[in-house]
Amino acid sequence: QDGIVGVPSGYDDLDNMTSGLQAGDLIIVAGRPSMGKTSFAMNIAEYAAMRGDGAVAVFSMEMPGEQLALRMLSSMGRINQQRLRTGKLKDEDWPRLTSAVELLANQPLFVDDTGGLTPTELRARSRRLVREHKKLSLIVIDYLQLMQVPGSKENRATEISEISRSLKGLAKELKVPVIALSQLNRSLEQRPNKRPVMSDLRESGAIEQDADLIMFIYRDEVYNEETADKGVAEIIIGKQRNGPIGTVRLTFLGQYTRFENFTPDIYSSGG
Repeated sequence: QDGIVGVPSGYDDLDNMTSGLQAGDLIIVAGRPSMGKTSFAMNIAEYAAMRGDGAVAVFSMEMPGEQLALRMLSSMGRINQQRLRTGKLKDEDWPRLTSAVELLANQPLFVDDTGGLTPTELRARSRRLVREHKKLSLIVIDYLQLMQVPGSKENRATEISEISRSLKGLAKELKVPVIALSQLNRSLEQRPNKRPVMSDLRESGAIEQDADLIMFIYRDEVYNEETADKGVAEIIIGKQRNGPIGTVRLTFLGQYTRFENFTPDIYSSGG
C-alpha cells in the first residue's frame, strides 16, 4: 500500500490516484440511475469495514436495509443477486451464502435506512456511532438529494448547498471521509457523449465547491448494447482538491452488484 494515506477503496488504480479516501474529505459519487452508484459505494464500505480500522456507517435513504443486506451478501459471496432475491439458490450457492453471512455479521458495518434525514439528524446519529464504537472509518450517504432541510421554503439549490456544506462539516468534525451519492441531470442523455461532466451535477454549484473529490460512474453498456466495453465501468475523477483528475477503469459484475479491479483479459478491451 505505497503512498496510501487515507482509507483504501479496495481499487488499486483508484487508490493510486487518490492516495485513499482522506479523513475530513467530502467525496461525491455521481451517476445516472442504474450505473451502479450504490453498488460502488457499498463495495468500498464493505472493504473498509473488513479492514477492521473502525466502524462504517451507511445512511441508506433510498433502499431498505434488507435489500442492501441482500446486495452485500450477493457481492461478498459472489452469488447471483436474482437467485438470492427469489430464494432459488443452487447447491454451490449455499456454502458461499453461509460464509458471506458470517463475514458480514462480524463486520462493524451499520446501516440506517431512515428516510429523509436532516443534516442535524444525520450528524447526531453519526456522533452516536462514534461514541459507541470509538472510531468511525467511513460514512456513506445514499443519496444526497433525499436529505431534507426542515421548514425550508427556499429553492432547491439553496437547500442542496446547505446539505452539502453540512456534510463537509461532518467530515471535518469527525475526521472521516464522507461519501455522498448524488443524482445527475437527465439532460446529459441528450448528448452524443454521455460521459458525465461537472455541470451535470444537479443543483451543482455548491456540491462542486464543497466536495474534495468528485467521481462519476459511467458504464457504456447502459446506453450502447453493442459496445466493446461490456462489463467495464469508468470512474471519472472530475475534481480532486489534492490530486490529479482522470479516468480509472473497473470491471463491473452486474449479477453480483460488484465492481472489481480492471482485468482486461476477461473482456476484449476494444481499444
